[in-house]
Parts: sequence; structure tokens; C-alpha cells
Amino acid sequence: TEILAKTNCRSIEAMITQNQLRWLGHVIRMPEDRLPRRILYGQLHHGRRLAGGPKKRYKDQLKTSLRKCKIRPEDLETAAADRDLWRQRCHEDCAVIGWLLSLRPASLNKLTQQKWKKANREGGGGGGSRTELEMSLSLSDAASDDEMPLTLPTEEGSNSGSIRKGCDPLAQTQRSKLQHRRARINQQINKEMRMRAGAENLFRATTNNKVKETVALELSFVNSNLQLLKEELEELNSNMEVYQTDSEAVNVPMIPLGLKETKEVDFTVSIQDFICEHYGEDSSDYDKEIKELMELRQAMRTPSRNPAGLELLMEYYNQLYYLDQRFFPPHRNLGVHFHWYDSLTGVPSCQRALAFEKGSVLFNVGALYTQIGARQDRSATAGIDRAVDAFQRAAGAFNYLKENFSNAPSLDMSGPSLCMLVRLMVAQVQECVFERVTLTTQDNTHFTSQLRLAQEAARVSDVYSLVQQTMSQPLVKDYVPFSWASMVQVKAEHFRALSHYYAAVALCDHTQSAEEDGDVEAEKTFLQFHVSSPAGPPLGQVLRDPEERRKLGKAHLRRAVIRHEEAMRIHSLCKILRKMDILQDVLSFMHKRSLDKYSELDQEDDFDETAEAPEIQSQTHQKPDITLPNFSTVQVTDIFQRLGPLSVFCARARWGPVRVIGLQRRDGGLGLTLRGDSPVLVAGVVPGGCAAEAGLREGDYIVAVDGQDCKWAKHGEVVHMLKTCGESGAELSVVTLHSHDTQVERRAVHSHSNDKENSRRLLGGAKGQSSASLLNWNRKKKREGGGVTKRIGNSTFSLSFGSIRDTEAMY
Repeated sequence: TEILAKTNCRSIEAMITQNQLRWLGHVIRMPEDRLPRRILYGQLHHGRRLAGGPKKRYKDQLKTSLRKCKIRPEDLETAAADRDLWRQRCHEDCAVIGWLLSLRPASLNKLTQQKWKKANREGGGGGGSRTELEMSLSLSDAASDDEMPLTLPTEEGSNSGSIRKGCDPLAQTQRSKLQHRRARINQQINKEMRMRAGAENLFRATTNNKVKETVALELSFVNSNLQLLKEELEELNSNMEVYQTDSEAVNVPMIPLGLKETKEVDFTVSIQDFICEHYGEDSSDYDKEIKELMELRQAMRTPSRNPAGLELLMEYYNQLYYLDQRFFPPHRNLGVHFHWYDSLTGVPSCQRALAFEKGSVLFNVGALYTQIGARQDRSATAGIDRAVDAFQRAAGAFNYLKENFSNAPSLDMSGPSLCMLVRLMVAQVQECVFERVTLTTQDNTHFTSQLRLAQEAARVSDVYSLVQQTMSQPLVKDYVPFSWASMVQVKAEHFRALSHYYAAVALCDHTQSAEEDGDVEAEKTFLQFHVSSPAGPPLGQVLRDPEERRKLGKAHLRRAVIRHEEAMRIHSLCKILRKMDILQDVLSFMHKRSLDKYSELDQEDDFDETAEAPEIQSQTHQKPDITLPNFSTVQVTDIFQRLGPLSVFCARARWGPVRVIGLQRRDGGLGLTLRGDSPVLVAGVVPGGCAAEAGLREGDYIVAVDGQDCKWAKHGEVVHMLKTCGESGAELSVVTLHSHDTQVERRAVHSHSNDKENSRRLLGGAKGQSSASLLNWNRKKKREGGGVTKRIGNSTFSLSFGSIRDTEAMY
């Protein structure tokens, strides 16, 4: 073990396993007529097995090697199709296996070896378990993660007419380089966690003290590597300059949030199997829809920092509603694993719940708003307004996520972290409000205007102090980057210093108004300016005495200089903030300005001790507003709408096989009553009539007439088809909902209708989308009465037999 570690070499077994898998992938990619491929897939037609245990074949050895690398045989052909990815996976997985095998000494007895093998198998469990909705940061789940491939650009020209294209991740921009480095570190963290998981399983399984000592030593190395990687990732996440504006104006930098990274997801096999099994249709007919869904998700991984990127995320988010209704029944798991990485720590999380995918996309919506707000040019009022809107929408996205999600699988989506992010966004909105007031009163030296600036600055300091308290909470303190906490503390001190500076300017530089009413208003404002009255004469007398104004202004300037120095001291303690030249320039400029002003007021014959200035009462003329996400801004169409209306053809409904009914028109008509649209319902059958004799039953849904699909057909269209049938009659294809599952579907549809109306009132929810059902981790259903569902336009509601008669007719 020591020799292999010092020489950085692998064990013989790991090298053999890697070569076997490399050759296996090469054979799989060969044409079908090549001899090696024919031998690999061939089977003997004649012969018998000898008595006793069967001899191990080459295929059996390959399966053993695949199990070591946590590769399922059924996924082998898909994984080996890409030569580069297969070579990378073989190299990395065999490295992990080789390291673990090198820790297993030959002196272990048979029982210990069996325990070690069992622990190693248990340590590689997948992401699906009974605790899908609990915190899933365990090492066992992380041990099964594949290496995250780099994002590839989507094909152009395949998504015309829809928002399907993300920014090119291979473009050499500052932001793309940062995202690439984040992805690389996420892969390394993932690899180290898998190695740690296997070593810990071995440590728990073995009883050999020597092995335990060796594993404990290796674990210390792995943990130190993990700590270094997390610190490097923290430095990248704290790299705020990449997201700042390119304007030459000097402003205090904002704090943006990086996007959550995710791995590719292949919906093909799972959706195809579900379509064949549940909907009873040929899955190959929906290859185009599946490809469109996967291209949309691929593009969603690299959104651009503009409204188009937000629309891309919103489109995929709205599309997840239809995906949930179509393919995710409440009693069964589809088997698709969603892998997402923590935005700040890079720790991977894997779950099969679609709610995890929805929450992660919504988190990225808020993160993208923070990046858009940080890059705005705040030297003009228009840029400040855009930044305010972006940060308010980011706060709304994080707050909406906090209120509608529970049992978050990653720390960045936990309740305390989201609460911290909401308060941070609100503080940055308040900072933008102060900058707008500064621009509007830049040439106004009136007394009340300067007092208003001081109170606005004090308000910004207060909200950043609140953010600082939130970041010091036990669950958030060790999670938030140190540079973030330092930046928030620097801003709290910086804006408190600005409030005292503007108070001094108002006292020393203002000119009295010629109008008496103005003096009365100024005095009233000044009396409510401080938290507590300063020592000395009354404030009214201070306002009328120039010398007293100078002394109080000097006291405020002294407080301003002290606060500026404290902000610069905190700034110097953080290595990442020291690299931000623009922040250093702002702090130095403001500190020098306060010192110069203090020197102007400091007289040589002034031997009185400078009084202590009281704190300034914070006040703002524009309170920040949290703007909730409006899903209706991006209208989407169900990709799998050819499956039929969601009111009937969804994952929660169960129906029997399609029955073909042949109807022959008689003098009395067809003998049936139709109702509703999309699909049309057989509301009644005349006893002894043509329809009854053919086997048509009340409650059947018509899905096709003479081979023509009519799942989405209107009532009049189906009637026209039946009336224009010839003498040979009409051939109807109908389905019947099962009684128990029909009630489940009725409750789900009715609940969706109620939630849809609520979402329209509260958020203006997306078209045909329920915000409540879309965001809850656990689906909640209400018991409703019997009846069938009817869909008109884009709405669905419960309809009982015989309750409405205005749309039905006898044929």
C-alpha cells in the first residue's frame, strides 16, 4: 500500500479491470458484422452443462468488473456509446476500486473478506430509498454518483420557434471559465467523497486493527483534500468581480449567487417504458418529444444572463408540471435520478423526486436574477431601477422556495439558508434605493435633503446588520462563505459611517431657507433625526447656533471616521476582499473624504473635548418589496400533448385496454348520448339500441373514430364524424376508466382546478398550471365526490352524471 501510494500507481487488479472495460466498450462500438462483437453477443445452440458448478465465462468476469465500478449491465451499451466519456469513466472508477483493493491485505481471513465485500456493496447504493424527501447528503448516496460531464452546446436549428438555446459553455468568457472551474472542482469533490464512503464502509466492516489504522490514516488524507477543495470552491463562489458591471463608475460591489450545477439526465428509457406500459402506445412514436425535452433540459443548464436565460429556466420549470402529471404517479417511482450540486459547497445530492428538480430550477431562477442585478450600471437611475427589480425578484424566488419546499436535500435550499438569501437580497435593494437618492440629491445642498441621505444610509446599515445576524446563526455560520460575511459586515460599517458623514454635512454646510415655513419643517425633521437627544443645549437651539452646529457636526464626523476605519480593518482581514480593487477604492475615498471634512472643522483654538454623537434614526422613503415569480410570463405547450388531455390521460388515471366498437346506424339513430370535449364522453346508452348491442357502455371515452385520433376533438367534431359515416357504419375506439383510479383522478383534477384559480389570484400562475401542486414536496389530495371530469378550453372541473344537460345530445 505504501509503495503504491508513494509511486502513485494502481494495483494489478485495477489495471486489468480498466483494460477489460476499455476493450468491452471498443467491442460494443464495433459494427454488428465484426467477429469480436458476434462472439460477445453470441450464444451456443447445442451442448449441455457439466455436472457441478458451471465454469466462469468471460461474460461473467465482465459482469463482476461492471459491479465493481457500479455500472449496471442494462446501461452498458448507452454508457459505452461515447468513447471519450467511457474512457474517462473507466479511468476514474478503476482508480477508486484500485485504491480500495490496495487497502485490503491478503492476511484477512475469509469471514473478514466477506464482510468487506458486503460493506463495499452496501456503500455503493443508488439514490433511491425510503427517505427520498429527507436530507440526502449521506456518503452512501454520494458514492454512487457518476462523474459529471462537462456541458456541451446544444445543436442549432433544432429548436426553432421556442426558447431552447442556452449560452455556449465553451466560449472563453470570464463567466464560462468560472463555471468550468466550478464543474471541475465539483467532480473532484464527488470523487473524494466516493473514496471516503468506501473507506468508511471498510473501517466499519473490518475487525483487523492494522487495517483500521491504515484506513484511518488514508481517511485523514482524504478529509484534508476535501477541505482544500471546498476552500477553493468557496473562493470561486466568492468571486464577485466576474458578475459585476463593466461600467467605469465606482460603486460598492453587490453579492451575486452562482447557479447550481447539474448532471445530464436521460429520460429516454424511463419515459418509453412508461408510455408502453401505462398508455399502451408505441413509444417510438414519441422519440421526437423525448428528444425535445432532453434538449430543453440541456439548454437549461447554461442560461444566459439576460431575460432570454430567465425565460429558458421558466419554460423548463413550467414544462415540469406537465411532466409530473404525465409520468410521475403517486404510487410509483419513474426511476429517473436528478443530480444537483450545492451552489456554495459543491456537495452532490441525488433524488428521484421531481420536486427536487423543480426546486433546483427555481433556485437557479433566483440566482440568475442576482447576477443580472449585480451587472447593472448603477451610475444612472435607469440602471438602479433595473437592479432593484432584479434583486426584488430574486428575493421573491427564494422566499417562494422557502415557503413551499420542506426537507431540502441540500444546504443551499434549506430554510435558514433561504431566509438568509432573502434578507441579503432585500438589503441590496435598500442599498440601490440609497444610491438612487444620492443621485437625485447630488446637486441639492438643502438641509432636509442631507438629513434624508443620512437616514437612508442608516437604514442600509440596519438591514445589513440584520443580514449579519442571520449569517451568524448556527446552521448558516459554517456554510456561508467567509467573504460574504466579511462583505456584509464591511457594508454595515461603511453605510453607518456615511450616515454620520451626511449628518455632519447637513449641520455644517447647509444654508438657512429664506422662507419661515421651510425653517419650521427643517426643525421638525431635525428633532426626529436622532435615536436619542445629544448632550448639551436643546436641538432647536443647536439648529440656530452656528457654533453648536459645528460641534455636533464634528462629533458626527468623528463617528464617521471611526466607522470607516473599522470597515477598512474588516476588509483587510479577508483575502478575497483584498483582491477587489473597486471595493478598496470606495472605502479609501470615503475615508479620506471624512478625514478632510474633519480637518476643515477642527480649529486650532478648539480645546473642548469632542462630544459623542448619538445614533441616527434610520428611515427610508421606499421600502423594498418582494416580487413573487410570475409563471404566466412564459407560456408553454405540453410537449407530450399527443398522449391526450390531462383530465383523462395522465399518470394518476388507470383505464382498461382500448376497445373497438362497430356501430351501424339504424332508423332510430346510433342510440347514444355524448357530452363534453377533449375527449368526448359517452354520457348515456339507449337500452336495446345500436350502441348497447355493440358493447358501448356509459362512461366510455371516445379516443378515435374510424382510425382518426380524436382525443383532443371537440364535441361538434366528433358528432360530425358520426353523422358523416357511410352505410358501413362507424368504428369507435373507446377506453373506460377504472372505478378506483378514476376517483383518484377526479380528486387530482378537481384539486388542480382549485389550485389553479388560487394561483391566478395570487401569482397569475402559468397557463394550465397549479402553483401549489407544482411546488409541494408531498402531494396533498382532498376527497371529492363521484363524477367524471370535463375539460373546456384549458380548464378542468368535476362533473357528475346527470348534473348538466345543456351540452349533451342524443344520436
